[in-house]
Order: sequence, then C-alpha cells, then structure tokens
Amino acid sequence: MQDDGGSIRAFDGELEVPADKSISHRALMMASMAEGTSRLEHLLNSRDVRSTLDCVRELGAQVDVTRMDDMSFDALVTGWGRRGPRTPDIPLNCGNSGTTTRLLLGMLAGYDIEATLEGDSSLKRRPMRRVVKPLTQMGARFTKDGVPWDGEEVTLPLTVHGTSSLRAIEYDSPTASGQVKGSLLLAGLNAEGTTVLSEPYLSRNHTELMLPAFGAEVEANTLRYTVSIKGGQQLRACDVFVPGDPSSAMFIAVAAALVPGSDVTIHNLCLNPTRTAGLDVAMRMGCDIEMEETAVIGGEPIGDVRIWYAPALEGVHVQAAEIPALIDEIPVLALLATSAGDTTVFEGVQELRVKESNRLASVVSGLTALGCTAREVGDDLVIEGGVPEEDETLDPHGDHRLAMTWVLANRCFGLEGDVADTACIDVSYPSFIEQLDELQGL
Repeated sequence: MQDDGGSIRAFDGELEVPADKSISHRALMMASMAEGTSRLEHLLNSRDVRSTLDCVRELGAQVDVTRMDDMSFDALVTGWGRRGPRTPDIPLNCGNSGTTTRLLLGMLAGYDIEATLEGDSSLKRRPMRRVVKPLTQMGARFTKDGVPWDGEEVTLPLTVHGTSSLRAIEYDSPTASGQVKGSLLLAGLNAEGTTVLSEPYLSRNHTELMLPAFGAEVEANTLRYTVSIKGGQQLRACDVFVPGDPSSAMFIAVAAALVPGSDVTIHNLCLNPTRTAGLDVAMRMGCDIEMEETAVIGGEPIGDVRIWYAPALEGVHVQAAEIPALIDEIPVLALLATSAGDTTVFEGVQELRVKESNRLASVVSGLTALGCTAREVGDDLVIEGGVPEEDETLDPHGDHRLAMTWVLANRCFGLEGDVADTACIDVSYPSFIEQLDELQGL
C-alpha cells in the first residue's frame, strides 16, 4: 500500500502473531489422550486447529472452549485416559491439515479402534506412506476403500485399524519430519518396548518437548538426531500455554525488512531453535533482527523479536541440513531473496513439492510472473534477484503460505496485482491482512 506521495507505507508497531499451529495441534491431542482435565491457553484459532479439535471430540475427548477471539482460544480438555478413544461414528475430517492427519494415524495406531480419516482436495493429494510404513511395522493395519495397504504411496481417505498389541520398533526415517517423529512417538506410548526414531537432520521437536509436561519420559539426542520413548506410559493432564507461531511471524519480519522506514516488534513468540531458522537465514542475508528470550514454558523458549528495514541484502546458500527447520518459511524467504544483491540457493527443497500444493513449482512460476529470476535446479531453488515489478494475478492453489507471500509481494513492492484466493490464509493466520493494515496505518 502506498501513501499519498506514492511511496510504500512503512510497517511500524508492536503486535502478537497467532499462536503456534504445531504446538496447538499437539496440545489438543496429548490432552485428549491424558487422564484428567488439561487447561490449554492461547490455542491458534484457525481452520487447521479446529480440524484437530473436531476430530478429538469425535474420538471421545470433552473439549469446553472457555474463551475465543479472532486469533486464539482457551479450552478445558478432559481426555479419554485409560479407557481409550471411542470408535467414531463418522469419518474424521482433517480438513487441510497434514499435521492433524499424520499425528492422528500414530495416536490411533495403539488402540483397538478403527477410524477413517479424510480431508479436503489438497490434503487428499498429500503422501501418507511416510507414517503408514513404520506404523505398519509396529503392528497397525491400514486400508483404503477396503483394500489393505500394499506398500506403495497412499493418500486419504485412509482407514487405520489400531491394536493394543502394538510393538516398538527402531526406525531410521529417510525424511526429517516433525510429523513423522510425532506420529511414531504418540504410537510408541502404547507400544510394548522402546520405540526409537532417527532422522537425517533435526526436525521440529515440539512433540518430545511437550510429552514430559504430560508426564511421559522421552530421551532425545539432538546431536545424533535420535529420540526414544518407552511404551506403557499414561499421559496425565497438565496446563499448556501456546506462544506465537514463528512461521507466521516470518511474514511480518520479511515485510518489515523490505520496506524503508519499517520497525516492528513481535511479542510472546516461540523461540524454539528448531523454529527460528527462518529468522537466522534472514539475518545471514543482512536483516537487522533482535531476539530476546523472556520465559521458558513447557520446554519452549518464548520472547520478543524486533525487525527493522534492511537496505542491503546479500544472497546466501541454505544447505539441505537446514531445510527441515524452515520448510514453511521458504516461499517468503524466496521473496526476500529477490532484493538481495546476488544469488540465493535453497538446497534440497524437494519436500516443498508435497506440501499443501507443489510450493516449489508455484514459487518459481509466481516469482517469474512478477518479473523476478527464479528457477528449479534439480531439488534446489535458485533465486537470482530482480525484484517484483509486474502487476499479475497469482493463484496460490489453496496454499496459505503462498497466498501470504503473494499478498506481501504486492504490499512491499507497491504492485497492484491480485491474489486469486486469500480465504485459504485462514488455515494458519486469519488476521494476517488486518494486521498488515494496522502496521501500515490503513
């Protein structure tokens, strides 16, 4: 947005971004498995999290929402505890949420229960073999349209046939994924023996941080990228506060970094090192960012982040080992990289092809349409600069991260293009456009 003089309005002010989506999902699921009543505060009020809420209710958890606003809600959750979940009367609708789906598959694998999971058209394209394979090795069964899983890639709708005789395994995951890790840890709670998972790089660790708050013993080696959990543990109710989402905050940070005169402070943000990689990359590019930790709640460091306009950005090389910790931030970091003085390379980003959309192809085509130079080189994303300067209508293909990126492209570079679908932003950040307006004084 431009002021009357034709220049782009700076982003200025203080705010809180929506609650962390990953932590909100896990808090609802663990509270549902727990014995007793948990008090959950500041859960993200978004479509994805509401999908998880609806699913655990259908499985027998009692969820009483005690406060709600446009950004967050509080809830009292009485779990099914030792009696276990009930068999749902209808398919569990996971909406657009891959996290809901994959964690539920693991959670349900250890109970004598049968449940069918379904989702929207985007979620039905996302691969589930990455969790189905190890869960099958543990003793769970899966069918699609009544046909047993054959070992190949599989998508929703999918039926999980759980078992109370689940067996612990040692699993070497080919993918560094917080969803895979979380799924196996939740399954491992009800397995006989100790479940051990190793991954090629360290992925988001919210599951192993939160489980001890609910009374479970977990061993994690962040240097060897391994985590283990003993079976037969019963979760106990606890209180959880959910901090702000670093992935959402990254879009505000990039907006401030790109527009002259900007100065923004984000309060009560999750500063978990597996979640701040996007901010770290932005600082390597030359962004002026300060982070101050103010508390640690439930193992999660929380604090404030201040971002200023960055007049001189430089290209960086982001290695494949870094990608799992910033996979959701790559689209907006690619937009930031268009203002760098030289080439930026994101190495090994093939996981973008199986997110809510094919984000890799969409980032390249979208930036190219805006007049930038971006390309796929094998599994790498290469940005060679050339700031957005074309007014184009861009389709985010129902992907909230892409929609927010294209909204920022227009805002930060004074373009008058259109984003074909902004409703999908409600998946993670319903107040995004409203908060941009407030920071720009509109």
